[in-house]
Amino acid sequence: MLYNIFRYLNQLDFPGAGMFHYISFRTAMALILSLLLSTIIGRQIIDRLQKLQIGENVRNLGLEGQMQKKGTPTMGGLIIILAILIPTLLLARLSNVYIVLMLITTLWLGSIGFIDDYIKVFKKNKEGLSGKFKIAGQIGLGLIVGLTLYLSPQAVMRENVEIRKEGKITDVAYSPQVKSTQTTIPFMKNNNFDYRDLARFMPRYRTAATWIIFVLITIFIVTALSNGSNLTDGLDGLAAGSSAIIGVALGILAYVSNHLEYAAYLNIMYIPGSGELAVFAGSFIGATVGFLWYNAYPAQVFMGDTGSLTLGGIIAVFAIVIHKELMLPILCGIFLVENLSVMMQVSYFKYTKKKYGTGKRIFKMTPFHHHFQKPGNAGINAIFQRPIIPIPESKIVVRFWLVGIILAVLTIATLKMR
Repeated sequence: MLYNIFRYLNQLDFPGAGMFHYISFRTAMALILSLLLSTIIGRQIIDRLQKLQIGENVRNLGLEGQMQKKGTPTMGGLIIILAILIPTLLLARLSNVYIVLMLITTLWLGSIGFIDDYIKVFKKNKEGLSGKFKIAGQIGLGLIVGLTLYLSPQAVMRENVEIRKEGKITDVAYSPQVKSTQTTIPFMKNNNFDYRDLARFMPRYRTAATWIIFVLITIFIVTALSNGSNLTDGLDGLAAGSSAIIGVALGILAYVSNHLEYAAYLNIMYIPGSGELAVFAGSFIGATVGFLWYNAYPAQVFMGDTGSLTLGGIIAVFAIVIHKELMLPILCGIFLVENLSVMMQVSYFKYTKKKYGTGKRIFKMTPFHHHFQKPGNAGINAIFQRPIIPIPESKIVVRFWLVGIILAVLTIATLKMR
């Protein structure tokens, strides 16, 4: 919106209007505006939630400080969503297909999460929205993203081609713009993987099969990450802080992917128009950091599924549209571990109960962050009992953030470690 206004003013030689031409300037403005919005409107939304008595129902799981959280307002993800949407609508180029996809993702998963929280809070149904409806919504979003990238003429890329001399890479050239299902592989020298390679069994219908595979993988990634973010949202500030760190890395990847010189230096594919996603990333980072103003320990508000499902979905779709989804296991290692810990715990418990008649656990409690809150002598039949003394919640969160920062730096570094 403002981009088009200032573009017109620039044609009239209005002083300073040309600044809006630069992605870096609009990204900085989006970050500042979203940060201000999340802190300013956050207080008003929290007060409103308290008046409506929208409080968190807490089960006593024997975790230190857990029952003190009872009654804390939830559905605070509304703060994050508004702080993302408003700066993006004002500062981004709304004709950009990638921006449109990110806006759809934010509203789509935000709506699913809101309905889930509404059922839990107002209908007093602890189960919330049925799992099959959540999955259906995530599948629907995956279809929208996959088909849009397949059909939109804007969604193109230029493949990086290595120029070698005497066995050494001397330069990187780029192919003409093509619609492609290639993606970047971390650590690998021949760093592009094409989903077409998975469709060799259907040579006659290879193109159609390739895009079907791509859509299915998109659905899987969106579902896995949105659920992983949801599981991570169990300690004050953990999901929001981890998402902000991931957002910084994704913003950098989007920016360099749209800069021909940087892309050539890093030997990655060039994606025209992807730089506009840096503006969205700025809004995302500002919104999550601003939310920490109220969500950091001790939390004054919880994001609920309204926020956690949205954050995970945004990260998934963002990585997919810039062809960096195979880097997510590193970048989103926190979410991955949280997901895996639950899957391992449930599987091992069922296996041991069937074999020995008594279920055993791997961790004292899952998701993984709760393992550190449980005392090691609590009488739980788990393989890993350490730490014996529970770690304070705030320290667990900061340590997870530090791991997230290391993973984000490693993700960027993999582009040159090849």
